[in-house]
Amino acid sequence: MPATRPTRAEPHRAVSALPYLAHYPEALQAQVRAALARGGLAEGLRARYPEAHEVRTDRALYDYVTGLKSRYLRQSEPLSKVAYDPRLHVIRNALGTHTAVSRVQGTRLKAKREIRVASLFKEAPAAFLKMIVVHELAHLKEREHGKAFYALCTHMAPDYHQLEFDLRVWLTVAELPQR
Repeated sequence: MPATRPTRAEPHRAVSALPYLAHYPEALQAQVRAALARGGLAEGLRARYPEAHEVRTDRALYDYVTGLKSRYLRQSEPLSKVAYDPRLHVIRNALGTHTAVSRVQGTRLKAKREIRVASLFKEAPAAFLKMIVVHELAHLKEREHGKAFYALCTHMAPDYHQLEFDLRVWLTVAELPQR
């Protein structure tokens, strides 16, 4: 069944395909569809996450990320670059990335760590920016999304799982046509 999105003629018709929520149980997806059909989901998210952030530049993002890193991951490898990336949301639906650029310097192999965050987070609620940054920082210690990875995420942000779910709902609402 193809995905349907509300149109101007059908403002309350629910979205049948929820790409950001595809890995959640169908019962939870049905609740989101029902909330979309009723309307007011965007207002509910704004009420729940009213706090904006001031992290608008790459320098401010670098300072924000390194502040969290020094608080929770002092022993991890240093970051050489942190930046907003306007291309991220389009490519493989990535909202943030972490990379290690390796170079041979003499007889040693040096790796520079970088974190890139999708530019759409310049306008996102502060809690959602923190969730993405926590996720990417966790990859400095744990490469794979496993039990240890999510334990580290919840160490840095105790409400990590709720933030991730709400972020996915926020992205779903953001992609709906504006009425």
